[in-house]
Amino acid sequence: MTDQESKATDTPQEKPSHSMSRTAYERIETLLNCGTLHPGQVVSQRELVDMTGATLGSIRIAIPRLEAEGLLQTLPKRGLMVPSLDVAFVRDAYQLRHMIEVGAIEYATTSLQPSQIAAWIERHETLLDSLVQGHHREVSDELQTLDWAMHESIVAAMGNKLIDNTYRVTSIKTRMVVQSRLQITSGNARRVLEEHLAFLRPLANRDIDSARAALSRHISNSLDLALSARN
Repeated sequence: MTDQESKATDTPQEKPSHSMSRTAYERIETLLNCGTLHPGQVVSQRELVDMTGATLGSIRIAIPRLEAEGLLQTLPKRGLMVPSLDVAFVRDAYQLRHMIEVGAIEYATTSLQPSQIAAWIERHETLLDSLVQGHHREVSDELQTLDWAMHESIVAAMGNKLIDNTYRVTSIKTRMVVQSRLQITSGNARRVLEEHLAFLRPLANRDIDSARAALSRHISNSLDLALSARN
């Protein structure tokens, strides 16, 4: 049975609540973030039901939002496709990330607790020491989680809900790129750690210009690497 045919089987009693459609959206978001749904993959609405455990009605309500945000594309008579990582997709995601994060630095210097920034610096320095000791896999896994949480905290320091939502969608797109092309490995963990410290240290000293410049270089380097790694 196609998705179109299955519409006839829905009844008024199956109309999902707002919370159900939000849950369906969040579960699809999680699948994109963790790479279970990967760039170029085609899925049906029924497959999304199986993957998320959400109802078909709530999946259908979530789809237009995902399409509007550029996270899914409808393919007539085929289903839904996760966008492929073409040059425009990668460039646009990283350019928007650059604008938001670099713009957030000034707010981060005043809104983030000094103890939080100090903790990030200490953790990065500890991970660098762990690399020297040969604990490459453990460092790579922890750094990836630390990376995303730290960048999100810097943006959240602005206290702007509209920017937070835009950045959340942008983060999904950049994570799709990371899952496919830029995962932190033993080979690049040192570079990432050093680039993070290059903007964290001036951030701790309230040196806004230096922190901005170092963060800008970090994101630009990531973009260049993502584009050079394209299939």
